Amino acid sequence: MSRIPTLTIADAPDASRPLLQKIAESSPGGRVFNLHAQMANSPAVLAAYTSLRAVLAEQSSFDPKVGAALTLATAAAVGNHYMIGITSRLAQMNGWAEEQVAALRTGTPTSDARIDLLVGLVREAAAHSGNVTDATWKAAQQAGWSDAQLTDAFAHVGATLFTGYFLNYAQTDLDV
Repeated sequence: MSRIPTLTIADAPDASRPLLQKIAESSPGGRVFNLHAQMANSPAVLAAYTSLRAVLAEQSSFDPKVGAALTLATAAAVGNHYMIGITSRLAQMNGWAEEQVAALRTGTPTSDARIDLLVGLVREAAAHSGNVTDATWKAAQQAGWSDAQLTDAFAHVGATLFTGYFLNYAQTDLDV
């Protein structure tokens, strides 16, 4: 049972309405998901969420396929079923095959060793409060991931943790 009311665009606070409208216009089916409708109770939370997502879309050094893998691996580490469902669907929409999506969720090899090292790094960071071992870091560097990309990967971890933790906090009802 959700802890936070699920709002509509009409009954959301004034500052949340344009953000919810934009989300509805860009989402499949043109609707607001429970996640967004609950975040709308606090314009600050909804603005933080939409800002994080917008920055990743506009400035990430990763293409959407790699970004989707990082987000799914982080969601799996957080362990929220809602978030895992959303990110699994996004991974498939961005070109990951069904068996690769399953691998990204479970931490098993995807058939792309380079991606697996980066995904392992973000999974470790998400599971250990941002901490990763030197061995994990060095393996990602040796696989060719630059310092800029390793830094950028953290943005995917942070945005996904923000969302996943909110879902856990609010006990959002599954609607995806």
